[in-house]
Amino acid sequence: MKIYKHYNAKSLMTLFNGDCQKLLKEIPNETVDLIITSPPYCMKKAYEDPKADTETFKELHTNIFDDIYRILKPGGSICWQIGYHVSNSSIIPLDYLVYEIFTSKNDHLEYPLILRNRIIWTFGHGLNSTQRFSGRHEMIMWFTKGEAYNFNLDCVRVPQKYPGKRHYKGEHKGELSGNPYGKNPSDVWDIPNVKANHIEKTEHPCQFPVAIPQRLIRALTNEADIILDPFMGSGTTALATFVEKRKFIGAEIKQDYYNLTTQRIKNAIKGDIKIRDDIPVMTPNTNMSVAKLPEEFRLVREEKNENE
Repeated sequence: MKIYKHYNAKSLMTLFNGDCQKLLKEIPNETVDLIITSPPYCMKKAYEDPKADTETFKELHTNIFDDIYRILKPGGSICWQIGYHVSNSSIIPLDYLVYEIFTSKNDHLEYPLILRNRIIWTFGHGLNSTQRFSGRHEMIMWFTKGEAYNFNLDCVRVPQKYPGKRHYKGEHKGELSGNPYGKNPSDVWDIPNVKANHIEKTEHPCQFPVAIPQRLIRALTNEADIILDPFMGSGTTALATFVEKRKFIGAEIKQDYYNLTTQRIKNAIKGDIKIRDDIPVMTPNTNMSVAKLPEEFRLVREEKNENE
């Protein structure tokens, strides 16, 4: 696989080193199927302007909105992973600001942006606060461009806590009550964040786990679709896209992080992929009969695998 440094319609992997606004201008209308990113929170991190604040955050999003809307296909999705801006011990939920900017023009758009889910990403570890409850979650805002959209639920089902549970009354009494492929993962995702001993850890200070974009890519796109990340950082979305056999376009303004992304993709091409599988943090007590996978479900899964 060749890594392109500028947009090319035939490219499987485009890694642009520079301001994402320049890359977005290169991309034709209605080209991208899914946009996934985690933008800067403007909290004076090492990779941010020390003068950045919430006004900077709003200006950044306002400046790129027209282009990300333009290049997204009707029916495509936008997934914005975002947390809180903290200033003078006061927190500001950035998803509120994103929602306002992304929907403010809906009355004038042929395909309005519709918020389908406000997913809570929860994690067990992080900084410990002494003046308020420690933060252990961020948000993933999933918008679609218009009413029609793609959603492959069976591709992202997770293990049921009690797959052997059965209907206890009614016409289906005694039959298994769950889905043989697992349950809907819901809008609360318990996925470990990337800290010191995480297999995916790189030099980037605010890296999110591959499981997040991987789950979104599986649910919202099909093989060979095009994924965009305008703030690709350490290349997490790029790596997830490679694993899921989609095409990727991404931009990173900092040279060090761009080099990091490029190296991660080169390693992946060689077969050296270091990612944590998207598995539940907690597993049920399989000593309980109701927590064991029923034979009927096992057979259904095997038949599906054979057909694929």
